[in-house]
Amino acid sequence: MTLTPEKPIAGLLAPLFALRRERDLGIGDTAALREFIDWAAEHGFRLVQLLPVNETGNDHSPYNAISSVALDPTTIALDAVPELSAAEINAVTAGLDLRTLREGPVAYNAIKPLKQRLLDRAYESFLTTSWRTNDTRARTFRRFCREESGWLDDFALFRVLIDEHGGSERWDTWPAKHSDATTAWQHLATLSRAEQDRYARALRRVQYIQWIAWTQWREVKAYAESRGVALMGDIPFGVSYYSADTWAKPELFDREWFGGCPPERILEVDAFTKKWGQNWGIPLYRWDAHRLDGYQWWRQRVRKVRDIFHLFRIDHILGVFRIYSFPWRPQRNEEFLPLTEEEAGELTGGKLPHFTPHEDDTPKHKAANCAQGEELLSALIEECGPNRLVGEDLGMVPDYVRPCLQRLGIAGFKVPQWECKPDGALIPGSEYERLSLAAYATHDHDPIRAMWEHWMHAIHIAERGPTTTYAARDKAWRECRALAKWCGFEVPRLASWSDEIHDKLLRALLGSNSWLVVMMITDLFATTQRFNVPGAVSETNWSQRLLGTCADWRRDRDLAETATRIADLVRASGRA
Repeated sequence: MTLTPEKPIAGLLAPLFALRRERDLGIGDTAALREFIDWAAEHGFRLVQLLPVNETGNDHSPYNAISSVALDPTTIALDAVPELSAAEINAVTAGLDLRTLREGPVAYNAIKPLKQRLLDRAYESFLTTSWRTNDTRARTFRRFCREESGWLDDFALFRVLIDEHGGSERWDTWPAKHSDATTAWQHLATLSRAEQDRYARALRRVQYIQWIAWTQWREVKAYAESRGVALMGDIPFGVSYYSADTWAKPELFDREWFGGCPPERILEVDAFTKKWGQNWGIPLYRWDAHRLDGYQWWRQRVRKVRDIFHLFRIDHILGVFRIYSFPWRPQRNEEFLPLTEEEAGELTGGKLPHFTPHEDDTPKHKAANCAQGEELLSALIEECGPNRLVGEDLGMVPDYVRPCLQRLGIAGFKVPQWECKPDGALIPGSEYERLSLAAYATHDHDPIRAMWEHWMHAIHIAERGPTTTYAARDKAWRECRALAKWCGFEVPRLASWSDEIHDKLLRALLGSNSWLVVMMITDLFATTQRFNVPGAVSETNWSQRLLGTCADWRRDRDLAETATRIADLVRASGRA
């Protein structure tokens, strides 16, 4: 599939877990994605963007995966696994309240074990049929294991040890014999033949599950191509502190400092982020170690994402230049919340949050940060082949980042309400660089309807409220009128959300000069549903599902009319 900035396109962002289909098991899977691809193609969208699909740990965040490569077993469509019959699925799910599981948000604590039981059943069937007779499927599986051994072997052992230690990925609480990959493999070699056979069977189970997942995802990529739809994946800047990567290759990570971002007005969701910033808890990289082997770990990430996606977005691409770093893990955030910098330094030996490797405080430091980012990104571009990189360059963006991305041919983000001229006026969409992605929001932000209604609520409250509400009102009017002006209309008075406002906002976005325009599915349907609140630990994060299946959207008169209306806007913009 050829994608070129000379041919602008429109796309949709939908987290896979949020998609529904008739026979899913409470979470979106590759079969639901196929249905969504069909629906997107029918409405003129030529791009589907997803969040990361790597296996998650116990916090279920796709941006805190336990592997930089391994796919999450929850994404597997189990009714498409050859070794798993409908009768076996029914036998395992008998007695479960599937209706409740399917209707509510993602119940990870129920869904993950359920899918694991079904995959275990499929694996046992594979062993007694294909593996025993060494048929074509068994030989294909063996080839997969050989080709993917560079990451798969260590991940399989890591995943087996998670199960052995009660489902906990916290390798720093495991016994010394399992403290890292080298030690764990050495210990395994000392076990009895019977124990080694037991481990071999367990390791093969993890490999089998990954084979099924990678097979389905490669097939989905081919299916998307057949429908004229490109898939855009996501490469998170970091991996979990408790990942197979940090466990197997500790020399590549600085496990004493933890990445995040500084305090930002837009993301002041709680007292800690307002004061200190966001502490994501991801270990930093030892860039010197990565440089020594030509960034092979990073190159592998791109090669594997390229297997199943046509485009890929690097989340927090600012981090490859410099990353805001904390000398404490997120578990200690509450301890540091009330402290001054001096008091915090007393607990950390004088270490305080700051940008590494350098602050952007001098021309020399800026040049060094820029050179580091350009060196890594150039290596990743070499691995892209015909594919393209997109960089999520939002937040406190240094002045050297966007020129660097343009030089390298990497599309950056354009969020209209944040793209301002020196005088504060919004930059017209017609002036956006062609090599860019325009969107009103990402998964971390309010959808446009929620944003609009927040403005109107602040204005309404101030009409009869005390003078203390006036500042919020004035701010709401400034932001609302600025965006309306960007879209080519005026808001002279309080204006409730309407189809007319919806159309004007989306028409203006589609009319920008950006190569890619991506709407969150919530923006297309004008709902206020939110998938994540950065910095917040909540059961509602990463668990919200869309209302209905794609078939339901076609049957629902209001939703069908909305989708048709937006599809007409997409076609009129020349992006279909």
